[in-house]
Amino acid sequence: MARDTQQIELEIERARDELAQTLDALSVRANPKNLIEQGKEKVRATFNQPAVKYGLIGAGVLAAAVVVIKIVR
Repeated sequence: MARDTQQIELEIERARDELAQTLDALSVRANPKNLIEQGKEKVRATFNQPAVKYGLIGAGVLAAAVVVIKIVR
């Protein structure tokens, strides 16, 4: 079965449109501002986990206690 020229042209145009959409999506995802914002969101999410949050608070309290003890001695 031979395809007619019009059908081939439509398939090519459809492929071009899909490629253009893919390139647009990639340019949005690879935008440095978007990458930085995604990184910030991941860091915030990590620090908001109770284990991390309270662990850092504990480490800060311990460091402050060591500094106070060093000053007092």
